[in-house]
Amino acid sequence: MAATLLDGNVLLETVKDDLRARIQRLAEQGITPGLGTILVGDDPPSHAYVRLKREDSAEIGVRSVHTELPATVGQPELHAVINRYNHDADVDAFILQVPLPEHLDAEAALLSIDPAKDADGLHPVNLGKLVMGVPDAPRPCTPLGIQALLMMYKVPIEGQHVVIIGRGLTIGRPLAILLALKETNANATVTVCHTGTHFLPEYTKQADIIVAAAGRPSILTPDMVRPGAAVVGPGATMQGRKVVPDVDEACAEVAGWITPRLGGVGPTTRAMLLRQTVETAERRAAPGGKR
Repeated sequence: MAATLLDGNVLLETVKDDLRARIQRLAEQGITPGLGTILVGDDPPSHAYVRLKREDSAEIGVRSVHTELPATVGQPELHAVINRYNHDADVDAFILQVPLPEHLDAEAALLSIDPAKDADGLHPVNLGKLVMGVPDAPRPCTPLGIQALLMMYKVPIEGQHVVIIGRGLTIGRPLAILLALKETNANATVTVCHTGTHFLPEYTKQADIIVAAAGRPSILTPDMVRPGAAVVGPGATMQGRKVVPDVDEACAEVAGWITPRLGGVGPTTRAMLLRQTVETAERRAAPGGKR
């Protein structure tokens, strides 16, 4: 039996439908949610991704505030733009698209973002709140999208064994915390593996859910998947102009659920970015909120 496709585009459209009603309620208070994007340099995937984010915003009535900077921009100029967004009442949340050119200090730039406006949920303050299980704080969008995708397709998470291949800051590490916490309605048992893990198949074959996010082509092959397990593949590598996923496509012959090579996790990240922007606007619109 073929695996059920975990279609991220379905989740994206579902989230958009929900947000349209919430945006209308904000409009009745004279408020338009604003999502800011800062793009540095000429990286084609970054340009394509930011374009999609802006199109999503326009489609559901979120104001898009965008700044493009040349690859030669200096750290002070970048921080000046971030500071402007921090104090712009029309920007409820914003992202600094990465990767940045090598001469820029990405950590320093991230630290300069107001945690309350951190649409990506990657500021150390917000990561700390995730570790503590604090609600109503921005959370990393890709992990949040993966959880939402599993829940939408009714893949069991609570009490299940999740094996994550990859320990990166944007996916692996925060996803492990998110799926292990009771406070996030996940409550799974999580094992974090990586490219240096010995006997990796011994771990993946035990998993009810496998998330391959190591950035190594075909690191997960069909013989490593327990029949019926859910397989999520956010990891990918550019080889020339071709995107090569971490998950071998033949895994669909064994898995119970699987993300497609295109349209899997990417749209869910965009969905969570929109949702967190609207949630930030709602918090600011609440009594005592600051705009």
